[in-house]
Amino acid sequence: MKTVTIKEQLHNYLEIADNRKLKAFYVMVEDEIMETSVTYSEEFKKELDNRVNHYLKGGKMITSSEMNKRLKHIRKKRS
Repeated sequence: MKTVTIKEQLHNYLEIADNRKLKAFYVMVEDEIMETSVTYSEEFKKELDNRVNHYLKGGKMITSSEMNKRLKHIRKKRS
């Protein structure tokens, strides 16, 4: 079974599982969830909001290919 299918079926099951099974599943993965959870500072959230607002107001943006060119240029300088 493909990973995508497994995730889809688990997601669907979690929507209907009873509390006892949800808690048992959570206990199995709790440590891993805590290790991978990300906490953003208020300052970082504010910066993200500023960037989204800039974009929504028609602010200048660059394409991903342009960003890749810039990153390659920076990496080249460092080597």
